[in-house]
Amino acid sequence: MTALAGTGTLLRFSLRRDRALLPAWIAVNALMVLSMPKSLHSLYGTEAQRADLLRQMSTNSSLRALVGPVFGDSLGALTAWRVGVYAGALAAVTSLLVVVRHTRDEEETGRQELLSSGAVGRRTPLTAALLTAATANAVLALLITAGLSAQGASGALAFGLGVAGVGLLFATTAAVVAQLTESARLARGLTAAVLGAAFVLRAAGDSVTDDGSSVLTWLSPLGWLENLRPFAGERWWVLALFAAAVVAQGALAHVLTGRRDTGMSFLPTRPGPATGRLGTAGALAWRLQRGSVLGWSAGFLVAGVVYGGLTDGAADLVRDNAGARRIFERTGGHSGITDAFLASMTGMLGMVAALYVVASVLRLHGEETSGRAEPVLACAVSRLRWAAGHLVTAFGGSALLMLLAGLGLTLGHGGRPGPLLAACLVQLPAIWLTGAVTLLLYALTPRLAPAAWGVAVALLLLGWVGPALNAPRSVLDLSPFTHLPKLPGGPLEWAPVLTLLGLAALLTAAGLAGLRRRDMTV
Repeated sequence: MTALAGTGTLLRFSLRRDRALLPAWIAVNALMVLSMPKSLHSLYGTEAQRADLLRQMSTNSSLRALVGPVFGDSLGALTAWRVGVYAGALAAVTSLLVVVRHTRDEEETGRQELLSSGAVGRRTPLTAALLTAATANAVLALLITAGLSAQGASGALAFGLGVAGVGLLFATTAAVVAQLTESARLARGLTAAVLGAAFVLRAAGDSVTDDGSSVLTWLSPLGWLENLRPFAGERWWVLALFAAAVVAQGALAHVLTGRRDTGMSFLPTRPGPATGRLGTAGALAWRLQRGSVLGWSAGFLVAGVVYGGLTDGAADLVRDNAGARRIFERTGGHSGITDAFLASMTGMLGMVAALYVVASVLRLHGEETSGRAEPVLACAVSRLRWAAGHLVTAFGGSALLMLLAGLGLTLGHGGRPGPLLAACLVQLPAIWLTGAVTLLLYALTPRLAPAAWGVAVALLLLGWVGPALNAPRSVLDLSPFTHLPKLPGGPLEWAPVLTLLGLAALLTAAGLAGLRRRDMTV
């Protein structure tokens, strides 16, 4: 039997398992990119407006750090500038989640050992996982190329290949990290940390130069994407960097997977204490999720500082552009462009925090399907106490994230701690409602649990792309974040806040009741 026996069968199985999640993530990324030309045309419809944008970006280092330099004044070049970094980052997140799910997750739950007992080669699971990620990125590249071809065929192809290249690079990074660590959570966390470092390096480099030539920018794969320069004199040779990195990391991952036993790793996990701090279900839940909470907390603090520092520069950029002002006012209120920008950023951070709360609540699903919940519930621990420990970590952790985001905004913006903290904390009812919906889906049946990611992605899409596309109010109102007070600057209206809190409490109670009544699937 060859080392790759059964790859086709396992690839079809992986694609079937991800038949709901992958299309959702791909659709979000593609819609984010393809909606930009229309939005940018409404903002910068004349050559004078686009020339003014290029002039301002050449002197605005803070905004270059956020979205990168702009290399041309065509709608295609502006699209690559506006969403290139974020499309690449989203493709990277999708890819690393897919690879870790089909490699280390399978080993951690014991399913890989069952598969390996059949006619499956030693390197087949890793190869199938990478091919699944490659398929997703190929579909994304095709959608971007086809959707932007009206702006220029070569530029659209370069942009599509560049975004897919970032995704494939981080897919192979996750494949390597999955061989080094014994925990799927740690594998995801470390790969996400590499992605965060890539963003920071690119931001630091772009803040120094306005043409992407900084050494720090070239050290980041996200910097490679912008230096590919779609729609602005494409540098096709940059794609060779992606190809070389993907081949090197993929080969390393295959070598490493052939040198270890199934379920083992090159960096063994340190055993934890069995007594003392783990004497309660809540303490166990905190122990299981503390790394995730700390990692997200650091990210939100840094994001707050960055967005706070960008506020004045962003306000200056859009102050003289009526279209840009309308978008910010639609998402952040009419209390002034600075407050509207801050309100938009706190709303965006709230929607990202909803992703955290979904992942944290779904830890219940992971504990149940892996069999680890069974020995806990076999002791003097009720299902409600077991679930409550994870829910406190999820809901309390999201509150901590938004608190740190507010502190970061205060540090970056240079004052107004009260209004900025209030603007961040007022997002909690919508975040908690998302967590309550996640719990209810999981409680009804574990098979519905992954659908919570679709809910969170839909909220992110409505909040991010909806205002730019001038979506109808009835569509935007489907998101609970739309009903929250627009702070800072706007009035604090308690009615929607209390209504969302009541809905979150009601759905949480319904979810706990459903979990208590149904059979566990172990």
